[in-house]
This record gives sequence, structure tokens and C-alpha cells, in this order.
Amino acid sequence: MATSLVIVESPAKARTISRLLGDEYVVESSVGHIRDLPRNASEVPAAYKSESWATLGVNPDDGFKPLYVVTARDQVRRLKSLLRTADELYLATDEDREGEAIAWHLLEVLNPQIPVRRMVFHEITAAAIRDAIDNPRDLDRRLVDAQEARRIFDRLYGYEVSPVLWRKVAPRLSAGRVQSVANRLIVERERERMAFRAAEYWSITATLDAQPGTGAGSSRAAERFDASLVSLNERRIATGRDFDQQGQLRADSVSVLDADAAASLAGALTGAQFAVTSRESKPYRRRPPAPFITSTLQQAAGARLGFSASRTMAAAQRLYENGRITYMRTDSTTLSGQALGAARRIVAGRYGADNLPPKPRIYTRKVKNAQEAHEAIRPAGESWPAPGGVTDLGGDAARLYDLVWQRTVASQMIDATGETVTIRLAGTAACDLAPALSQGSPAAGRHSVELSAAGTVVRSPGFRLVYAPPPAGADEEPERILPDLDAGDAATAVSLEPAEHRTSPPARFTEASLVRRLEELGVGRPSTYASIIETIQARGYVWKKGSSLVPAFTAFATVGLMERHFDHLVDYALTARMEEDLDEIASGERDAQPWLTAFYFGDEGAATPEATGGLRYLVSDDRLADIDPAEINSIPIGTDADGESVVARVGRFGPYLRRGDATRPLPDDLAPDELTIERALELLAAPTERVLGTDPASGLDIIVRPGRFGPYVSVGRPDETDDRPRTASLLSAQSPETVTLEDALQLLTLPRAVGVDPADGAEITVQNGRFGPYLTKAPVGDAKAENRSLESEEQLFTLTLDEALALLAQPRRRRGQQAANAGREIGQDPDSGKPMVLKDGRFGPYVTDGEYNASLRQGDDADTLSVERAAELLAMRRAKGPAKKRAARRKQPARKKSPAKKKSPAKKRAAKKSPTRKRAAKKSPAKKKPG
Repeated sequence: MATSLVIVESPAKARTISRLLGDEYVVESSVGHIRDLPRNASEVPAAYKSESWATLGVNPDDGFKPLYVVTARDQVRRLKSLLRTADELYLATDEDREGEAIAWHLLEVLNPQIPVRRMVFHEITAAAIRDAIDNPRDLDRRLVDAQEARRIFDRLYGYEVSPVLWRKVAPRLSAGRVQSVANRLIVERERERMAFRAAEYWSITATLDAQPGTGAGSSRAAERFDASLVSLNERRIATGRDFDQQGQLRADSVSVLDADAAASLAGALTGAQFAVTSRESKPYRRRPPAPFITSTLQQAAGARLGFSASRTMAAAQRLYENGRITYMRTDSTTLSGQALGAARRIVAGRYGADNLPPKPRIYTRKVKNAQEAHEAIRPAGESWPAPGGVTDLGGDAARLYDLVWQRTVASQMIDATGETVTIRLAGTAACDLAPALSQGSPAAGRHSVELSAAGTVVRSPGFRLVYAPPPAGADEEPERILPDLDAGDAATAVSLEPAEHRTSPPARFTEASLVRRLEELGVGRPSTYASIIETIQARGYVWKKGSSLVPAFTAFATVGLMERHFDHLVDYALTARMEEDLDEIASGERDAQPWLTAFYFGDEGAATPEATGGLRYLVSDDRLADIDPAEINSIPIGTDADGESVVARVGRFGPYLRRGDATRPLPDDLAPDELTIERALELLAAPTERVLGTDPASGLDIIVRPGRFGPYVSVGRPDETDDRPRTASLLSAQSPETVTLEDALQLLTLPRAVGVDPADGAEITVQNGRFGPYLTKAPVGDAKAENRSLESEEQLFTLTLDEALALLAQPRRRRGQQAANAGREIGQDPDSGKPMVLKDGRFGPYVTDGEYNASLRQGDDADTLSVERAAELLAMRRAKGPAKKRAARRKQPARKKSPAKKKSPAKKRAAKKSPTRKRAAKKSPAKKKPG
């Protein structure tokens, strides 16, 4: 029987499609990319190891030809085996650029000798899959070219600039086209917060009773409502928006209330009569938001569900692969005719025909750098389960599906309508105020005041029946309902409440607001934002404080370096222009090779190397010699009373403060905007050591000091003895401020001899190491030393010989592998439904659901870890997939070396299109690559 092989990217997607197709189709996954540029020198084929560009994986001097290596050899063997029995091959990878490139790589590596068809679909339903089978297309080489240009560009950027960061800032850092811009946005916001100066002002809120029997509304009942003091003696009362970033008033035409004035006015106006002077009513209309695209899905899930971007995309991927929603990487707000019909049927059936507009709503979007999009994110198919109907894919997927359903249905409903009402009330206060506030008063000791109340009257909720406003403070302010008052009506002030305010600095970015800003700037693709945000956290550039993204001092140093020496690489407009260029490559309007040549080599006709502006010159040794690491890694904090500068610096072992020759380490949880000059001077004034007493044996001082791996006690100082001073680290429950002489003397007994193993005479000792307490059995004869972890630090001083022998009799655990540990249960994982447990690991606390382990990050507190944060950490870990097992290295028999035959880097299979003339890249003399 004839069979067709269908190849997709993921096993989950393969299982779903396999259920929809008959036995004549074999569906297998490539498990992502099967081929890529080499990640490091070990992956470079032997024939290319001597090439200067080999580790880069791209040969800039030969038209930027890439060197691809197969990264999934076992899966490729499996696919080739299945291909031998197939009569035709369907490449069913995603319909975006990355999916098109995966299909091309499969074609190049598998080299099929049977008919090949490209099938695309944006939802995994029986009808969509059958339509894709019946209507295949050719591989789109323009999309492949654009994706390959993007991959090569990102490799040149990352592999050339990252080593500069290693040399000038700190090891293990990375740079990237979108990553570095995201870092800059977060750092710039923190700089604004650091420069911000708060201003103090007061406000007054009055609670009033509307009076019946006055004005035109004599038959109305009394109603209570709140109003704010907005004017005093016909001068507007200052609010937060009247102050600039330095805490100064923007204009002199407003009055600033202080505590005394606010208290005087509140007392004078209690019980006072007010008259309504005006009532303004304006109709309002709110249109339903467009169906979700990738970025708006991430933003809404963050605001309404508390999901991080990576958690949102992991849940969306699960929904798509199981046929519940359409493809989740899209820039289009368009709905198909099938989807419009389904949504309108739901509106008419569940919410009534009066909430259904006469015609379907059509959403068009002129998005900057729009990707080749097809349809908005919506429930798949034409029969959509109602909210609460998706229960088999985990809690996260269920909640996200409900959100997609609500947004899609709401997009086909009528507008929400009503009116906004503003009421103004006038009164008089009899009290004494400062001259500045008394200007314009009608008489001495009497002051005219004006109150204002604003609210909303909802006439028709429309789409909000389905997609209600977000929580207060998320996107919109809560609505207030006012009494129906008219001009001439009266009200009595029941009470007045003064309130102190301080202007707030610009809010830090959250994941949702960062996604919104990146999209506004046209930087990167929404489909990559989740991985970018995950990367800047994993690299230590950013840590979370609640939901806010806080930059580390390392981020300040790297952004400063990029701004001063690679400014165009982090320029927002230029970075967005790069995306537009890549779109032009995808559409065939631009050729990739000249574009890459201009980026890497710059203007090769320039008179001097400096004038070229190309990346190759920017990272050359000659230019890097001009970058001063001390300058780059110094963040000014202020000056002390003597005018001496205080700076925060990024060092090899972390950030620290410096004033002259004095240094102090900075706490890990200290946000940059909290490091004021006062806080810095306080840290610098803290003693570097504390004398605990005298060592009875040597007569030297026993001191406690900070160290690279934490505080420790020492017998004497390095300059007081010929030998290295005896030292011992403090236990986890001890602190430099509270440790005593007795504690120190006990610590200095370590390592402690427990006894001798009677079986072989080997000595057994216990000691405290960098990763916790452990015991060691000394080597005897051919036997190697043996180590075992201790369960607690107390055992360092209490472990007996019998207990040590019992531990040594147990199987040895790998580093990081812990003994059975019940841990603390936090709650149920909304995604997997399994209990989440917080445990202590060899390398710190982590949370686990029994299948995945996720380490806590900077800013996370094990004692206060919430269910939401634990679920977010597990979702990010789960999105990376299971840990890859390292293949055992097999020893090869020695061979006689023969000259290696050089292969050409991978070339593309010829496309059926008219040839496009490419400008040959000009070769320049090879330069030594920066180390």
C-alpha cells in the first residue's frame, strides 16, 4: 500500500495530525531544527577547523556562505529510514519564515528521491489538514532567503560583539539584535528613576450628600458620592502631573496644598453647603478590541492572567498543537469567513441578536514590519468549545483558551456605549491660609473652593458582556456611577479627607509593557519576545521584583558600552530598519548578500578604516584597545561631603561600590534606583571586619570578614603571619553581625576528624564546602577518596564514626543530587495539575512538580514564593523541554592521518526562479579575530 511521509516540527503536533489522517500517512517530527550553524569549536567539522572563520560558522569573505552541521543525527537517521518506504513526502512545518527554513534544511539533508510537497495550514483541524494535503505549494525560497539572512546577521552580531563584552565587562555575557535593545529600554527606564526627585503635595476628597428638594430635581432621593477639591480662589489645585521629573512645578498658575492648608480646609468645609454649578455630559463609545495577534495575546495574558510572555507562549503552543486554537505566531487581525460565521452564531445564540452588529466587523492592521501573517489567533475550526470546555491540556492552557474565545467573540459584538458625566460644585471655606494660597480670595479669611466629580453612566455594555474591562490599574480605570444632579442642586459635605501624595517615578517595565514597547518601536518579532525576555533574565541582565523587570548593574555596564562604541547596533530606529530590510529580502525587493556586506564590511570605499562603519572594524583589536573597562564598568552614584566621587562598578565577582581605594560589595537584591548617595555612603561606612576576640593558642585576633563566597572568620590577618591564616566560612544561619567568639572557635575546628574506618584504616573527616557540609574518607592504597553530603550543618560538630560509616555505605550521589527531601508544598500547578514543592538543592532552592525542576532566580524569596511565581518558573522551564542527555563519547581506533579533503559550505538547492544578480562581496585582507 502506498504511504506518504508527513514531517512536522514537534512530537505533539505529529500526534494530533496523525489522528486526523488515515493509515496511508506516516506522521513524524523533526524535533525542531535538524541543522544549524556550529555552536562552538567542538561542532566544527575537522576539514574546517583551521579556517579563521570556522567558529563563526559563516565565511564573510566568500559571500557569507554558512557552514551548517547536523544537530539531530539520530532523528535524521530515523527520518531517512521512514523515507525509504514512502512514496511521497509532505513537509508540514509552520508557515512562517522559520518553518520554511526548517523545511528547506530537511530537503537538503534528506535528499529525497520521491515527490516532495509543501503543505501549510494555520489550524490543526481535519478540514484544514485535508485542504493542505489537497492544495500543496512549492517551497518559498524568498522566505528561506530572509530567514537565512536573519540567522547569519544574528550570528555575526552575537559572535562578534559578545566576546567584546567578555573582555570589557564580564565573562558569559551575550549581545543580540533584539536582546541588546531590550536591555537598553530597561536600563533607560531605570536611569529615569534614578534621576527622579519626588515632590510632595496634598489633596482633599469630600464625601457629599446630594440634597433633595433643591433646583429642578426636587423629587429625587438623597444620594452619597465623592468629589475632589480642584480649585482654591480660582486657582487650580496641583496634582502629580503638574510636577516635572525633578519635583519642580511646571507652571506657577497652580496652588500646592501642604499638610497645614489641607487640614484647615478640611475642617472648615465639613458640613458646608455646596451648589452644583455645572453638569457636563459627553457620550462615549468603546469599540471592541481586535482579535489577538502574538503581541496582544502576551500583553492581555500578562494583565488579566498574570502570565509571563514565555508562559503565555508555552500554553498557546500546547493549544495549537492539539488543535484548539489557530497558529499563535501572527501579526494579522484578520478572521476568516468561517471564523466570522462561528463568532456571530455564538453572539446571537448566547447574548441575543441585539448585541450583534448588522455586518461582520473586519479588522485591518498596518503593522510596522508585518510578518507574512494569515489569520488572527482564534479558536480552531467552526465549532468552538465554550469557556471552561478545554480541560485536558492543563490549567494554563484552559485559562488562555477562555481568553482567546472571549476576545474573538467580543470582536464581533456591538460597541459599549454610555455617557461620561462631570459635575462641578462651588462653596466657601472660612479659615486662615498662607498668603500664597490666599491670593484672589473674596475676603479676608474666606476662600472660594470648587469640587469636581466625574463618573460614567453605562447605557449598553455591548462587547463588555463577554470581554469585561481589566482589573483596575491594568489598562483602564474603574468606572464610577454618579447621582443624576443638575445645575442649581445642592449638596452637603459630610466629611473631608486630606491625603498626602508623593509624585512617582516612571514605572518599570513589566513583561507585558516591554512587549508593547518593542512592538511600537518595530524591534524584533512578537514571536521572539518571550525567548528574548527569558534570555535577558537567564544571562543576569535583568531580575524580577514582583512583576517588574529590574536591570542589574551588569546591564548598565553592557548598555553603556554599546551606546558609546556600538551605538547604531542599539539605536531603535536603525534596529527597526533592519526588520524592514529583512522584509524586503522576503518579498524579493532586496538581495541578502549586499545587505550583509554593508553591515559587516561597511563602506569599503571609505578613505580610512574608521570611516567604513562596518562591524568587522568595530570589533577589531585596534579599536577595542581604545575601550577602557574601568570607565565602562563605572556607574556614577554621586559625591560625598568632601567632593569625592562614589561609583558602582561591575567586577569579576559581582557589583561593588568604590570611593577612592575603599570598596564594598553590593547586595544582590538592591535595585539600582535604590542606591542613592546616602545608601552608598552607609554601605561604605560599614566596617570591613569585626574583631571577635583573641585566639587562645596564637594570641592573634579572631576576625569576621566578607569574602568572595560569603563571610568567614580568620585567625589573624595575612600580614600578621608567615603562613596563610586559618579560615572558616560562616554557617547559613550565622551572620557577621551576630557571630560570637565561641562560634568562631567552633568553626575553626573544621575540618574535624571523626575517626578511622576499621576496615582499611582510612581517616574520615567532616568539613564545610562551597556547596554545603560533607564528609571525606581519605584514599588508602589504590582506593580513591570518597565524599558524602551531610544533611545539615549541625552534623559538622555532632556526626559520630558509626553515622559516618553508615553514610559511606550508601550509594554515592552525583553533585546536585539530593537525598529524599519532602520540601514545602506551595500549591497545585495550574498547568500540570500536580503539586508544586519547594526544595533545597545543592545549588540553591528550586521548585518542582515531580517532572520538571526550576531554580529560583535573583529576586525570588523562598520564604514568600507565591503559587503564581512558582507556576511561572515551571512554565519557563517546561517550555525548554526535557533536559538533553549527553551522548557517551566513543573512543575511535587510532588512524593514520591523511590530508583532509575540504568541503564547500552547504549550498542551497537551486530554486525555480529567475536569477537575481548579486554584487560580489569584496574581499579584504584577513584580520586577526579578537580573542
